[in-house]
Amino acid sequence: MAFSAVAKGEVKMAIWGHTADGTAVPIYTLTDGQIEARVTAYGAHLVSVKAPDRTGEMADVVLGFDNLDTYMSKTLPYLGAVVGRYGNRIGLGKFTLDGKTYQIPVNNGPNALHGGPKGFDKYVWQSKEVPGGVEFTHVSPDGDMGFPGTLTATVRYTLQGKTLRIDYWAKTDKDTILNLTNHAYFNLHGNDKGNILDQKIQIDADRYTPVDAGLIPTGELAPVAGTPMDFRKPEAIGARIDADNEQLKRAGGYDFNYVLNGKPGTLHLAAIVTDPKSGRTLTVETTEPGVQFYSGNFLNGSFTGRHGIKYEKHAGFCLETQHFPDSPNHANFPSTELKPGETMHSTTTFTFGVEK
Repeated sequence: MAFSAVAKGEVKMAIWGHTADGTAVPIYTLTDGQIEARVTAYGAHLVSVKAPDRTGEMADVVLGFDNLDTYMSKTLPYLGAVVGRYGNRIGLGKFTLDGKTYQIPVNNGPNALHGGPKGFDKYVWQSKEVPGGVEFTHVSPDGDMGFPGTLTATVRYTLQGKTLRIDYWAKTDKDTILNLTNHAYFNLHGNDKGNILDQKIQIDADRYTPVDAGLIPTGELAPVAGTPMDFRKPEAIGARIDADNEQLKRAGGYDFNYVLNGKPGTLHLAAIVTDPKSGRTLTVETTEPGVQFYSGNFLNGSFTGRHGIKYEKHAGFCLETQHFPDSPNHANFPSTELKPGETMHSTTTFTFGVEK
């Protein structure tokens, strides 16, 4: 886990609260220049990111909550969480590995979502400061949520200049499957300033993975050309979100995995989002083969975020860099298997800028 970046920012730690059993939960504030990010050991959540607009006015561009107790509620929509052991959906919660079938408890209709009912987002991770950031570690025992192997996962957040970097590592003592990602919701207006439908997004992908009625990939790698899924050129998120398209109707908006054009394992462009009103921009790069673009379709006003704002439908968008949903059940998808002796490592960067 070599760390070569030159760190010049500041890291501050405070105890944010305690779990029901009295475990102290730290929160870390990372600052460098005008950018400030806060992350907590509970679920390795990204709690907030403050960034300037074209006039220098700061706003928090990540959806989140004011206190730890709200994050620990069991019914929240993964705001800023690191999700695992398997982020995204596994059809019927079943997969076969080395000739054995495993069952993950279902928690999204008939399917398993983000690792099952008690995924990585619901644990207090061990934490330590590193240059320019913080490193979280969680050990998931053999059989946890039905997954084989004792898995040790490490997530490192570092802030340098305008770039928030997330590195993921994992090791196992048995063959297993793994798909770690961060589930932050962004709104470049500010997390308390309406919806994201007028923000423009560009996704570097010629193909995406269509889904069935349960939002499980069919296995096809379909071209985006000629469909409302085509964001190869910048387009407002809301421009075609209500189009007469069966895929959009199934998801209630955008909730699709895009097959990125860049080479997996090397840092490449995933997406660029711009807010014409504020001038804020977000550039996402990753070593992962895919990104799930989600337009906050299931937010419904039942969650009250910072400043007492209820997060309504489309209050934020997610760009979850990842391997593909339901990969273990599709031989043509990039493999999510991890074997003893191997180390999974992936990197995603979020760079915040301003368009004049």
